[in-house]
Amino acid sequence: MASAPKPPSLYSRIQAHGTLTEAPRDVPDARFALPSTIHWMRALAILAADQNVDFVSARIFYAKVQARGLPERELNTVCEQLLFVLNQIAALQALATAPNKADVARTAIVAWYYGVYSAGSAMTAAMDGSFQDNHTETARKWQERFPAKNLAMHPFADCLSSILPSIADAELAPVKARGQYQLVNTPTTAQEAWGCCAEYLSGTAGWERWNVEERVRETAAFKALGVSDFRTKAARELRDAGYARRGIAFLHQASRYRGKANYRDAIYLAYGTSVPTQLSGFVDDMLVVLKAFAAMAGAYCSLRVGKTAWTDFVDDLQRKKAISVSPKDVW
Repeated sequence: MASAPKPPSLYSRIQAHGTLTEAPRDVPDARFALPSTIHWMRALAILAADQNVDFVSARIFYAKVQARGLPERELNTVCEQLLFVLNQIAALQALATAPNKADVARTAIVAWYYGVYSAGSAMTAAMDGSFQDNHTETARKWQERFPAKNLAMHPFADCLSSILPSIADAELAPVKARGQYQLVNTPTTAQEAWGCCAEYLSGTAGWERWNVEERVRETAAFKALGVSDFRTKAARELRDAGYARRGIAFLHQASRYRGKANYRDAIYLAYGTSVPTQLSGFVDDMLVVLKAFAAMAGAYCSLRVGKTAWTDFVDDLQRKKAISVSPKDVW
């Protein structure tokens, strides 16, 4: 007697046929997609605690930062972006109370990312009055102004000046030396957490290389070569020039993380009976990490805008906030 056919599976169909945006070969493997999502955030939360990243320690880290007289529009931009950060922290706190974290995981990732993005925007505005109007430029500017100048705290400080393999591999070496650990496994110690972060940074570099190659393929210069790959010297030179212009820092990693949840990998956050259990501490970890990044950003901005402007900002928020998070909970 023939066995009954297996019931339809969305996961199997996507694996076999892909979607309108991803060919089957580009569909991520469920064995890695969800664990890497969870474990990178777990690693960051472990390290934020291990490195004692809070407002007090960040003020000490930025002790040499000098105040500058910010024009009103620049000061308003810094304050507005930091208010956005508090709003995202409040959102994560609310989402952390959901009984089933699979219900809110994707929304939480988006809130987490925009909190990081706004914090980075506040830092660049406080530093030199600049404000970028897209995510790519914000990430690039933040890398140039902070990690590249040793002005970011760990675990947010690692960066690659280029994704050229020779340069990236050399710059990854000291990062990997802190710990070796695979993202598919749950980190429990700081050393294991460093290993996870090294893997995610390396993986982001590889992902960015793929993006560069896709963009190069669309250029007139590449099409003029009449080739379909990068085996020729001329094609490799075009590709490598793109590699050389692309650096990687924490905001790039955060953007990739948000993109995986918001545009790709959708099935792995909301599909599978074991997912709610795997996500049990996920939102709490995001909250820890965002608070740490916000503390770092707030400390830098507080010193840059000066004592009077900072005190006025915090006191005003304390009196008139509509959200449930107090600025003094973070700063």
